[in-house]
Amino acid sequence: MMLSGKIHTARITRCEIDYEGSLAIDPELLEQAEILPYEKILVSNRNNGSRLETYAIPGVRGSREFCLNGPAARLGKTGDVVTIMAFSLCSEEEAKGISPRVIVLDEKNEIKLKKGGTN
Repeated sequence: MMLSGKIHTARITRCEIDYEGSLAIDPELLEQAEILPYEKILVSNRNNGSRLETYAIPGVRGSREFCLNGPAARLGKTGDVVTIMAFSLCSEEEAKGISPRVIVLDEKNEIKLKKGGTN
């Protein structure tokens, strides 16, 4: 299993406890990080040290939203800085050719740096 996409220094914009689960992410940012809607992700919270596995759901395009939903909402709060990572299953040979797409965001969840990826 190899890292395939990463969103670094995202700020949580909302937390909705009364939802079935997941992390809503602006589709533009998902695309830039090469993370698919409903793909399994690992979320690491810089503010409280929590880590959670969930899946990415598309939020509102252009909103720069990162909304923790359901039980995940108890592991963060608005303003927390998180890193979101997606991993792909691959053979050892395929792994040698992987260049994960990494996007680094600023305090307004705007992209300030892009690295790796297929583009």
